[in-house]
Amino acid sequence: MQAWRSELRKQVLILVSVCLVGYSIGQFLPALLLFLVCYVLFNLVQLHRLTKWLAKDHASDRSAPPEGFGLWGGVFDGIYRLQKQERRASAYLENIVNKAQESSAALEMAIIMVDRNNNLDWWNKATESLLGLRYPEDRRLPVTNLIRDPAFTAYFGRNVYDEPLHINAPGDSGKRLEIQIALFGENERLIIVRDISQLHRLELMRKDFVGNVSHELGTPITVIKGYLEAILDNIQDLDGKWEKPVIQMHQQSSRMENIVKDLLALSALETGTPSRKQSSFALIQLLSEIVNDARQIFAQQDHQFSLSCDENIKFIGDRGELYSAIANLVSNAAKYTPYQGKINILIRLSEDFLEAHVEDNGPGIEAQHLPRLTERFYRVDVSRSSETGGTGLGLAIVKHIVNRHDGELTVSSEVGKGSCFTCRFPLSRVKTDGRDTVAADERAETPATLMDKLSQASRH
Repeated sequence: MQAWRSELRKQVLILVSVCLVGYSIGQFLPALLLFLVCYVLFNLVQLHRLTKWLAKDHASDRSAPPEGFGLWGGVFDGIYRLQKQERRASAYLENIVNKAQESSAALEMAIIMVDRNNNLDWWNKATESLLGLRYPEDRRLPVTNLIRDPAFTAYFGRNVYDEPLHINAPGDSGKRLEIQIALFGENERLIIVRDISQLHRLELMRKDFVGNVSHELGTPITVIKGYLEAILDNIQDLDGKWEKPVIQMHQQSSRMENIVKDLLALSALETGTPSRKQSSFALIQLLSEIVNDARQIFAQQDHQFSLSCDENIKFIGDRGELYSAIANLVSNAAKYTPYQGKINILIRLSEDFLEAHVEDNGPGIEAQHLPRLTERFYRVDVSRSSETGGTGLGLAIVKHIVNRHDGELTVSSEVGKGSCFTCRFPLSRVKTDGRDTVAADERAETPATLMDKLSQASRH
């Protein structure tokens, strides 16, 4: 602003001087016109010098601006300062990009950037070895054309990537990959791929070990339990001091038997292929069996069970597995809900999913425990689980069964108010003939089947 005022005063002074000289010699208008022409020419020359300077290609050629006069000197200097700032910012950003590329090249995991049109935009060096991509031949090609695994195509199109995907490497079935996708920018995606072949092999070894050990333990535990039951049948023949130890040994052998059974069931679910016992069955009938079995088993706790389900819904899947999953959840709710509690089984059918909710008004579960509830042997309260006979495998079994039926298990809970376990299944697992929702009578009588499965179901 100060330079502008100084320039204005200078130009006004020159103009007044020229006008006075022209007036004194009787040439006022020509003198004024001469001043204006000279002023315009001067500015055109300065503008030409500026344009010529800015038109140079190399930054080194712009190292010094042309010498300017008046306001033009300030314009040249100001643009020169902006250029220096721009060069510094550009060098800084270029340095960051170079470091990012160098660091990503050093990673063993593959990193891929996909644009909004699902075409490959950029990837690091590890991608070439893990997925066989070639640069620049594969750039701008659809990612699903290069990773042709159907599981990846379905996963990529979901737009929800809470859980990673595990697939075999393209062209190498002996290599196992873990894929995680994150959305960023304007519907762009960042794909991270890790080689988990070693972890996968260790996991298979662990599953085989657990399955084999559980199978080997089953027979001796059954024998021990059988002898203990025989002793209990004739406990009167023993010294009284042995009664309590024998009863405790029988209880612990029963608990070990339940653990072995759950381990075998979990091992079968983890290592086996999806069940071939797929059939269509009435969901209301299966849930009624579970509710009535639970009423008998937990009769002493005087719980109030309620069931709400569309009587026309038919589920497509393994009936035995689904019974086991829902029975586990109902048994958990009954075990951990205080005397005269409320357990609700609610089936909701929306445009996208079938949801099976098992709600209770028990003590609830603290938030920090929720993410780990489905881990093997994880227990919120170890002493409480021991009292109720829990093995810590029930929810892991439920999760695997739900996953085998293309669903997911979610948990919500509030301390002091209760918990809600939700099994969400796609509509491809559902058949309906109507939308007439009915509530099962609180004292409805249906055959109590699979009682032993329900009584052995465990929570944590």
